[in-house]
Amino acid sequence: MAPGLPTAMDRPHFIGIGGAGMSGIAKILAQRGARVAGSDSRESATAESLRALGATVHIGHAAEHLADDSTCVVVSSAIRPDNPELVRAAELGIPVVHRSDALASLMGGLRAIAVAGTHGKTTTTSMLAVALTELGLDPSYAIGGDLEGPGTNARHGEGDIFVAEADESDRSFQKYDPEVAIVLNVELDHHANYASMDEIYDSFETFVGKVVPGGTLVISADQPGAVELTSRLRDLSTLKIVTYGDSPSADVRVHKVTPRGLTSEVTVVLAGRYLTFTVSVPGRHYAHNAVAALAAGVALGIPAHNLASALGKYTGVKRRLQLKGEVNGVQVIDSYAHHPTEMTADLEAMRGAAADARLLVVFQPHLFSRTQELATEMGQSLALADASVVLDIYPAREDPIPGVTSSLIIDAARRAGADVTAVPDKATVPDVIAGMAKQGDLVLTMGAGDVTDLGPAILDKLSLARLSN
Repeated sequence: MAPGLPTAMDRPHFIGIGGAGMSGIAKILAQRGARVAGSDSRESATAESLRALGATVHIGHAAEHLADDSTCVVVSSAIRPDNPELVRAAELGIPVVHRSDALASLMGGLRAIAVAGTHGKTTTTSMLAVALTELGLDPSYAIGGDLEGPGTNARHGEGDIFVAEADESDRSFQKYDPEVAIVLNVELDHHANYASMDEIYDSFETFVGKVVPGGTLVISADQPGAVELTSRLRDLSTLKIVTYGDSPSADVRVHKVTPRGLTSEVTVVLAGRYLTFTVSVPGRHYAHNAVAALAAGVALGIPAHNLASALGKYTGVKRRLQLKGEVNGVQVIDSYAHHPTEMTADLEAMRGAAADARLLVVFQPHLFSRTQELATEMGQSLALADASVVLDIYPAREDPIPGVTSSLIIDAARRAGADVTAVPDKATVPDVIAGMAKQGDLVLTMGAGDVTDLGPAILDKLSLARLSN
């Protein structure tokens, strides 16, 4: 049976309640009976879904939005110290709780699976949430994206399992004490918080070190950063390590991935037996995510054949190769990929699904710091497309860095042989794509910012265009 409300969180106030991580925690607290309130910078479907659960959601940030009787204020690392609601909390003496501490308190008393890695966390967490629900285990879950089926990023379940996406970006994943930890990959990212790979490894070691005694680490046997991390962990005698991947030495070995359009058939070797199941998203990257989810469920004692069948019920996460529509023979698909590894994985998956069709990409770089460090690699990834449109950098929480613009990516892409067009005005992108597209093309909107909003507008323009064959 899932526990009730954590102490002092019966009247929480969330600053930035509409964010993917924050909204999930708010939803679970509301479902557990808390009187949830919060604020966000703009209206959204997420704000409406929170209101439907009984939460009070203010638009805009103002001191008066914080009720005097709030028992805590929940913040993420993106909230600046001068936020008026945070300033007001200090004046009233209301405790401030980081998002990760709030999530850790929700996991208390449950069998937690924490999914970590530089890429693939949302997809893998979602696969587990769907499969465990399909098996009738009624898990709680907190995910950094909305599931296609249930259409939500979080749920309070009555079962004893809690599946959570564990964010390494600000080291907050070090707060959790999971029974099973998944590490999909380890790469240098989040350059504002990590200066080197050594710092990244140290952070992941701390995360893995919080696994409860007798617990399990599920980790890639292929990805170089994960392999290095595993070599650093061999002295943890209280930890069972289960590797997965293409490597012949993997404990759960990926024998074959067979593309079938926008799905894949995956065959693994587990405990000496072959097991085949379907994954409803294309590409080896997502197939490996499913295998990690399978290994984690088995570590909790769930029969592998039951879990494999249930994983086939997963139909995707919004923004993870999500089909937005098809017009005049052109499919428009949305991707959250914003790091070169993610971009390459999604572009290769789409290339496999496209067969002989052309692949057109609308890419919006995310963060000045990431662009500064990885512009060359981003440009090289775009060379996998037949043609690309590159927007200005989406700043999110960052201030501009002198000299860091989308031109760094565009120049790198052209050096790699890519056909790239700079389009600074996002509003003109639908017309640009309609002018480029031919029947049978795949159009991929890609990035972690508001590029996702372009899908419907591109479809509208394509419906009016006269496309050649």
